[in-house]
Amino acid sequence: MFKEFKDFITGGNVIEFAVAVIMASAIGAVVKGFVSNIVMPVVGIFTGGVSLADKKYVLTEAIVNAAGKVTAPENAITYGAWIDTIINLIIVGLVMFIIIKAYNKTKKKEVEAAPAAPAGPSQEDLLAEIRDLLAKK
Repeated sequence: MFKEFKDFITGGNVIEFAVAVIMASAIGAVVKGFVSNIVMPVVGIFTGGVSLADKKYVLTEAIVNAAGKVTAPENAITYGAWIDTIINLIIVGLVMFIIIKAYNKTKKKEVEAAPAAPAGPSQEDLLAEIRDLLAKK
C-alpha cells in the first residue's frame, strides 16, 4: 500500500496539480493586488472619491467602555469588500481565459485525418462497364 501511495504521489499528475495550485495562488495574489491598488482607486473616482473597500452597512455599533476599549465589536455587512471580491473574480476569469486561449493556440492540433472515403470507380471504369453491358446486348 505504501508503494502504491508513493507511486501516486510521485506521479506526474499530482506534481502538475501541485504546481498549478501554487501558480493559481500566486496569480490570485497578483490579481488581488491589482484590483485593490489599481482598479478600485479608479472606481473610487467614479463614485466621488469614496473607497468601495470601506463601504459597509452597520447592523450594530461597537460598544466602547469609558476607558475607550471596545467591549463588543461592530457588526457590519462589508459590501464594499464583496464588490472588490467580485471584481477580483472577473479579472481572474479573464486572465485564465487569456491563458487557456494562448495555450490552445500553441498546442499542436492532434486532429486525426478522417479515413478517406472508399474511392468509387473512376470515370473510365464506369465507361468501360457501360461499354461491356452494351456489348452483351
